[in-house]
Amino acid sequence: MVTDVMTSEHSPPARGATRRPTRTYRVRREQVAGWLFVLPALLIYAVFVLVPLLLTVGYSFVRWNGIGPMTWVGLKNYQTVLEVPDLIGTVFNAFWLVVWFSAIPVALGLIVAQVIHRVAMGPLGAVARTVLFLPQVIPLVAAGIIWGWLLSLTGLVNELLRAIGLGPFTRAWLGDFDTALSAVGIIGVWVLLGFCTVLLLTGMSKIDEALYESARIDGAGWLSEFVAVTVPLLRYEIGVCLTVTMIAALAAFDIVYVATGGGPGNATAVPGIQIYVLAFSQRQIGLASALAVLLMALVIVVILPVQRLSRENP
Repeated sequence: MVTDVMTSEHSPPARGATRRPTRTYRVRREQVAGWLFVLPALLIYAVFVLVPLLLTVGYSFVRWNGIGPMTWVGLKNYQTVLEVPDLIGTVFNAFWLVVWFSAIPVALGLIVAQVIHRVAMGPLGAVARTVLFLPQVIPLVAAGIIWGWLLSLTGLVNELLRAIGLGPFTRAWLGDFDTALSAVGIIGVWVLLGFCTVLLLTGMSKIDEALYESARIDGAGWLSEFVAVTVPLLRYEIGVCLTVTMIAALAAFDIVYVATGGGPGNATAVPGIQIYVLAFSQRQIGLASALAVLLMALVIVVILPVQRLSRENP
């Protein structure tokens, strides 16, 4: 009996008992190593995104000119944004740009991508993709300057209208109260169409051709194939396009600033332009911060449903 006790006391531990601590140690070491690799990016993100975001939220509750002492005003800055027509009007202008920057490029991108996918997948398709995507790599400031020249009173667009006998329709497209915002929208269509087309074309290339063959056997035409097969299977790509283009519309600044500067009057003023003017021209940091926070909330409210719908199974 004594021998049994001594044997049990000095017997080696079970195989699982020796491996479990070692395995747990390895997992923890890998987790620590992973966090160490991520830490530099997290620090940069915190310094340049999270800290400014928190400061902006804090500034939105004070009246401050950027130099002197701050005065706590609570929600008064938000109330001002919602009550002043020139400020809340920029939000409506941004939603109008959503139609041009988002709805039109995605709709046209679907059509153009379908044509390229069905008709020109060879060298011609590569050239078409390159030409369409080229505006995406051009700096937006340069795009605004170029279109400013094209849409001026003596620009190429008006010269072409005069050449075909439509001289009475010429105008300073970016300087007219009735057409300025839509003209900025056309610039957005030109810039974002290539991005949407290339992304949607990539999604189309992943669709199994057997699905189209089955649709044809059932008697579906090209339009029925497009509606019943292509569009549902591009749900995720369409969601990405809508997300990127909606953010570009709601947070638009560079194109609008270069092309019109928010004018004429406030016809093309968008939240980005108004935040810049309030903060750096009028020195109303608190009011600019309140508008920025409302813009961020607006972007989240608009984008979240799109993200949710794009992830649902068709």
